[in-house]
Amino acid sequence: MEWPLVRLDSLYGIARGGSPRPIKNYITDDSDGINWIKIGDATASGKYIYETKQKIIPEGIQRSRFVNEGDFILSNSMSFGRPYIMATTGCIHDGWLVLSAKDDSIDQDFLYHILGSPFVFQQFDSLAAGSTVRNLNIDLVSGVKIPLLPLEEQKRIVAILDQVFADIEQARAKTEQNLKNARELFESYLQQVFSQRGEGWAEKKWGDVCKFVRGPFGGSLKKSMFKEEGFAVYEQKHAIHDHIEQLRYFVDDQKFEEMRRFEVKPGELIMSCSGVTLGRVSVIPEGAPQGIINQALLKLTPNEDINVHFLKYWVRSKIFQDIIFEHAGGAAIPNVPAAKILKEIILLIPSIDEQNAVVNEIDLILLETSKVADIYRTKIESLDELKNSILQKAFSGELTKTLDGDTNKGAAV
Repeated sequence: MEWPLVRLDSLYGIARGGSPRPIKNYITDDSDGINWIKIGDATASGKYIYETKQKIIPEGIQRSRFVNEGDFILSNSMSFGRPYIMATTGCIHDGWLVLSAKDDSIDQDFLYHILGSPFVFQQFDSLAAGSTVRNLNIDLVSGVKIPLLPLEEQKRIVAILDQVFADIEQARAKTEQNLKNARELFESYLQQVFSQRGEGWAEKKWGDVCKFVRGPFGGSLKKSMFKEEGFAVYEQKHAIHDHIEQLRYFVDDQKFEEMRRFEVKPGELIMSCSGVTLGRVSVIPEGAPQGIINQALLKLTPNEDINVHFLKYWVRSKIFQDIIFEHAGGAAIPNVPAAKILKEIILLIPSIDEQNAVVNEIDLILLETSKVADIYRTKIESLDELKNSILQKAFSGELTKTLDGDTNKGAAV
């Protein structure tokens, strides 16, 4: 028997949140204030929203929308369409939609599962197709259709999904821990390599083993100067992710000649200069497009007696990361220290032959740990796919049909 499909707005009132932000005067430090729900509060909470970090005074309700315990809220753009259940009361801004039940025909947990399923997301995705910015709106969500089952059948499906998902999440948590362990194993090895003083390893200042060039001031390189093709402009993301793909910006011959000092060549390092990614580093490979660094990067040119990959691994080690963040100070957004400070940082440097041997050994360890990490990442992806597959089957009737069939077979035996 096929389940009838009904529009979501026939079962739930759907409304948009209030103003983008409450007036600053409404924000309060009083822990007894009204919950002010932001994306960060939701994504950290999982299924339910119990409380928020930020509060507003009662007068702030007029600039927002009040939501009650048991209401559903849907994220509008970030984590597109993801549902959360209110386990408390609070206020939302216009980045949310709120769903309030009109009656008791839908089990709360059943709706949570179905709103988070491919069955509904595919409808969101289809209805939002063609939009420049993928945002939910009342009309779009109102038109979504969901299966209307008897309450007992809803509860039966919820019980099955809760048990299956608990097992999947347990497996996922173990796999994520194993992935973390693989990463930490490599980091621990780097720590060991660069903390020991091997025979012939000598102390040298960083400024004595390479040259430093900080990217140009922001005003020297504006987006209005960029072209569709020409000389590449390397960005912070290229150092962070250790690749040079997806080049977005280019400058013409005249601008390149003007900024020759910031040209980056194969065999040089680029390092991220700010934020939590401060100190992330990448080597420009052979064949990389000719180009310059932007203001968010530091270019490092090692001396001839320095293996660039030895320097790369040293910068990636916890020893260096601790040093650079210590010199960055306690600012909210860490920034790379001045060059004169960087040049005084002490490194332990062996002979070039020993550097080459160390790099070869590290490369082998990285290769093995990367293989293990890839296995765990693939397993996590498979678990996510399994969860979506189960949800898809649950709301198309296949899941309970299969279980009923298995039960009948067992009874016949």
